[in-house]
Formats: sequence, structure tokens, C-alpha cells
Amino acid sequence: MPLSLPQLTIANDPHRFRVAVCGRRFGKTHIATRELARFAREPQREVWYLAPTYRQAKLIAWRKLKARLLDLRWVAKVNESELTITLKNQSVISLKGADNADSLRGIGLDFLVMDEFAMIDPEAWYEVLRPALADRQGSALFISTPAGMNWAKDLYNLQDEFPEEWRSFTYTSLDGGQIPLSEIEAARRTMDERTFRQEFLASWETYSGRCYYAFERKHHLKEYANTLPREIYCGIDFNVENMVAAIAVKLPTGFHFIDEIHLYGSSTQELADEIKERYPLAKHSIVAYPDPAGSARKTSAQGQTDHTILRSAGFRVVAPHSHNSVRDSINAVNSLLMNSLGKINCVIDPRCRKIVESMEKYTYKTGTSQPDKTQGFDHMADAVRYLIDGVYPIRMPAKDIPIRSWGHKLEQPRNTFKRL
Repeated sequence: MPLSLPQLTIANDPHRFRVAVCGRRFGKTHIATRELARFAREPQREVWYLAPTYRQAKLIAWRKLKARLLDLRWVAKVNESELTITLKNQSVISLKGADNADSLRGIGLDFLVMDEFAMIDPEAWYEVLRPALADRQGSALFISTPAGMNWAKDLYNLQDEFPEEWRSFTYTSLDGGQIPLSEIEAARRTMDERTFRQEFLASWETYSGRCYYAFERKHHLKEYANTLPREIYCGIDFNVENMVAAIAVKLPTGFHFIDEIHLYGSSTQELADEIKERYPLAKHSIVAYPDPAGSARKTSAQGQTDHTILRSAGFRVVAPHSHNSVRDSINAVNSLLMNSLGKINCVIDPRCRKIVESMEKYTYKTGTSQPDKTQGFDHMADAVRYLIDGVYPIRMPAKDIPIRSWGHKLEQPRNTFKRL
């Protein structure tokens, strides 16, 4: 697929370090795979693609990169277990995760792509990856959507201090040419204003305060005075020291939280019993959205998991195989509290004091986009998050990119063997 003009501007820029901050679905991964191939076309190059986690690297880029290189007939060997591709010119492209930064030490690099670098610990760059580029005078491409005013903004501003080596770019989702305006407007209707500006307009937003900044007592506190429906929804967070559940009834376009359970020094079985005591199965159907990690955690002598205990108690358990990103699920909560058009789709009964407290006191760590879990407000906040993100997740528009050749020419290594 040909590059759009903004994508081409990034790809053709000659600076050693390029920082591209762009909206969702701009086509950042398409640029990344193209640049990996461009730098690897020279013989005996060491080229890396780095994502926040190893799993993300595999999910985001591995299939697309492998398909394109096979289509170009550049591939000599593919190592599926190590996510490496050796080309016919002896260059090697590797996919890595920043979740184990120490394992990245010791390799000299010619080129590096840091995808979603705003989500990566800055020490991975400053202590491990920047030195890896030094001996070969390698280059780097940083691509990401913004994630608050963290170290990514500092990196973006380096073009002002070192314009001879650094160049920064900002483009919106629409600039990428991958999704139509109608899709972006549809996303605007389901997202809160700050999240929409960050995710689609690539705006640097301040996240130094509350995670659930869209919550306001005057807008969101409302007593539940109706008859309870048949279905009762629960967001559940499992903890060793306490078990937490946020209870809600489903509205046509959201939730009304009507109750909360906080059991100290308890177990999953006792939490299930307490929910059934308050909402007997003879009258209600309990739909549980628990922490996805509970599908593996053994919490009984019989080896049952948290999820199987809930199912045995008669609950309908809905949980993905893995978490959505914390960032996206927090955005989902804020969007339901109030979207960018000012519509409120989530209210809370004033009796739910722990839920209200978590809405007001769950904050980000200072100067970062990472929630602070040291104050104890995360347990009920997570229970609310699992439920809302499970039923009303933020869906980003997607568009399949067809496989086409880029037009790069693979340079073969020179034969260094002498005839005897």
C-alpha cells in the first residue's frame, strides 16, 4: 500500500532520530515495518522492533512484517520462537519487548523502532537501547500516540535542542488516510473529550491528577429507586487481602451502580456467597465481569480458579483471555461517565461510598501515565473498570492493509571468500 503524504514525510526524513506522535489508526505500524525493511536491505545489519511487551510485539507487527518480507522474497530463515527473521543478505530483524529491558543488553544495533514508546519505561531507552546504537552509530524511529505529559514529550522536544539529529512530527488519525471522517466522528460520540483529543488528534493531555477525571458528584450521584431487574452485573477484583465487587444494573446505554462489596481477609467463595445472599439466584441472574487473571489463579484446596468458583456458584462469567490495556480500559470508564458530546451513561448510588471514593481518589503517579496502586483505591476502581470495559470497551476503527511490495532493493553481501 502506498504511503500517504504525512507517512512519506516521516519515512523520507534524513534525521538520525525521528519522533512521530500520531493518532490511532494513522498507520504507524505500516511505517515501522517499511522502515525495518529499508534499513535491513543493506547487508549484515542488526535491526530491532521494540514494543512495550514481547506479546504486543508479536501481536502488532510479527505477522505483517513476516508476510511482507516473504512477499519480497528476501527471507533466508524465520525463527518463530525468537521472533527473528534472517534475510538473504545476512541482515537480521528481531522483535523485542521492553518488559524485560535487561535482556536487551549487549547487542549493537544499526536501526531501532520503538513502537508506542510513550508506554515504555524511559530507562529502557536511556540505559539499554541508546548505548546499543552508539558503536554502529545507529538510527531510531519513535512512534506512538501520546500518553500524558511523560518522558515521550521530553523526547519530542529534543528537536528544539538538537535540531541537527532530532526531528519530531505530529499527525492526527485523519492525516494518515486509513479511516474516513465518519469513523472518527463515530468514535467521538463514544469517547470523553480528553481521551478523544489524545487518541485521535495526537494532543498532549495532562494526566497528573485523577484517573477518572470525568466523574463529578453533581452529575453522577443518583439514587436507584426502581425495581431490581432480573439481571445483576458485577465487576470483581480478586485480592489476597480483600475481595471487591461493584454491583450494577444495566441501562439502555450504560450502568447504574447500586451496591458494593468489600470483604477483608476473605476468599472468592465467600464473595460469591455474599453476592448470592444479597441477590438470590431464585430472583436474579448474576453476570460477573472479573479480573481476567482469575482464570489462572488457584484459590482453593481443590485447585479451582477464581473463575471456576464463580461459575460453580451459579454466576455467568464473562472474561477475555487477557486484559485490555489499562490505558484503554480507564478511557472506557471516562467515556461512559461523560462522552465528548456531554452525554452521561453511568451514574452511582450515593450509598456506594467505596466506588465514589475510588472515582475521586484513584490517581496517576506524579509525572506519569501509570495509575498509583499504593494508596489502596485501585481495588474498587479496577472492579468498576473490568465491568465497564467488558461491556462497553472503546473500539478503535481498523482497516486491513493489503500486502504489496515496497520497491526496496535487497543488497546482497559481497563474497569475502578467496579462490584457492
